[in-house]
Amino acid sequence: MWFPRLPSDRVLRTHPVEGPFALSQRLGAAETLYCLNAAAERAGLHRGMRLADARSFCPELLTRPAQPDLDARFLASLRRWAGRYCPWVGGDGADGLVLDVTGAAHLFGGEAGMLADMQARLTRARINHRLGVGTTRGAAWAQAHFGGTEDGLLALPVAALRLPAETVTALQRLGLRHISDLTAAARAPLARRFGPALLTRLDQALGDLPEPITPEAEPPHFATRITLPEPIGLVADVMAAAERLLAPLCAKLQAQEMGARRLCLTLRRVDQANQQVELRLAAPMRDAPRILPLFERGVAEVDAGFGIDQIRLEAVQVEPLPLQQLGHATTQANPDRLNDLITRIGTRIGLENIQRFLPADSHIPERSFLIAPAAFSTPESGWPSPRPRPIRLFAPEPILHSGPTPPPRFRWRRMTLTTARAIGPERIAPEWWLEDDMWRTGVRDYWRIDTGEGRRLWLFHTPQSPGWFVQGEFA
Repeated sequence: MWFPRLPSDRVLRTHPVEGPFALSQRLGAAETLYCLNAAAERAGLHRGMRLADARSFCPELLTRPAQPDLDARFLASLRRWAGRYCPWVGGDGADGLVLDVTGAAHLFGGEAGMLADMQARLTRARINHRLGVGTTRGAAWAQAHFGGTEDGLLALPVAALRLPAETVTALQRLGLRHISDLTAAARAPLARRFGPALLTRLDQALGDLPEPITPEAEPPHFATRITLPEPIGLVADVMAAAERLLAPLCAKLQAQEMGARRLCLTLRRVDQANQQVELRLAAPMRDAPRILPLFERGVAEVDAGFGIDQIRLEAVQVEPLPLQQLGHATTQANPDRLNDLITRIGTRIGLENIQRFLPADSHIPERSFLIAPAAFSTPESGWPSPRPRPIRLFAPEPILHSGPTPPPRFRWRRMTLTTARAIGPERIAPEWWLEDDMWRTGVRDYWRIDTGEGRRLWLFHTPQSPGWFVQGEFA
């Protein structure tokens, strides 16, 4: 199976477009066409063409950015779908599948009936496709990409042997344009000039050398289930069943060196209604004794109805969690208690609402930090600024004073303060490459002011338009 327009078909299946359409991808400094539909190709566009040139040729062209990761997921879903025809299904590059239908074609009335069923289903799904069938993988690939029949394999161009483009060009320059030309030529000179890969591809296509199909293994599925002989409804009984499910699930996670970030406990009632308890963890985890108490609050809110007769536990989202060596020499603090606390609070108010400050690479005070969810970020050791910064930072508040030195006495927030000690100045210049209205006025000279009344403030002076402001307070 070859899907020549797989990326664009993936987008157009959910967002149909009438007229030329293409996906674009940035290569270096230029935006180029990544995949096109048939209307765009009829307009004279082609893959690799610069987007600016394509728009000049076809002003009505609609484009979207390419997403190769989603294309790979779409191909993986097609691979699972192709398992309906045979158990041996493997990938063939980024836009194809290879199937070993030996012993399975008779279930669909023969190879012709199987191909007809494939074409009907793919056409109904609006997926452009080319199918090829042959006694060898190479022959089937050649038919899908270049047409013809298996008997006419020798008449196909040498590019049908899945050779690199530079090898195909070199063969054509020597006058070897078709597969029949290669079979008639001496093998030793070809091997010396092009290496063994050329003859390997030729022998595989002709069936003289086997080429097995290796099906891709399905990713591990982390889920367990238990069916109860009698319905239950007490919280203690449900928690006991969840404990029995957690042990094998965590063992499977450990075997794969994975950790769960999101767990879903599905409780099926006797009336066939489902109750779900979702648990989102602050960090990847596979420790059953730590996970089990976190389910208790959600289980207590479940309406058991006339009883629960089946319970299913699934790790919906997992992340790598490699094994770590522990011993008496370990000095790093254990973050498990903090992660458990974040998880407990997050089940009440949401993990996204628990946030932490992270340092940012900027010398401007307002840009020197980021706010990120604590569950999806790691704490940093410290701020990059070599100078101390106030604990509290607020918008600049003007005070009455003139001159480049700090005021000996000033009023701020209805308080009269006296300067006991002034440390500075620290000149901070604006970042010219960023758009910031607050810093368009120029440089600032910052001072640390210790007042006789006990307040420790952060003041700055603007030399270009003389003025004094209070922007922060030290602890």
